[in-house]
Amino acid sequence: MIEIGVLLGLMVVLAVTLIVKLVRRGSGTTRNADGLLIEQTRRVQAYNDRVSYNANTMHGSSPTMSDNYRS
Repeated sequence: MIEIGVLLGLMVVLAVTLIVKLVRRGSGTTRNADGLLIEQTRRVQAYNDRVSYNANTMHGSSPTMSDNYRS
């Protein structure tokens, strides 16, 4: 029974440690203009990829419509 308590205690300590680390890190600011430009370029590229490779563009119909080739 003691082993289970120790195991659960270690798991709780690990979870709290990870939560504290993530909260402290937060969404840090970029320190220079190069980082801002890189973030902006990646954000624009991600948007273009979402628009270019959506279901309607790739298949000509939404994924919830029935298959035209099935009988």
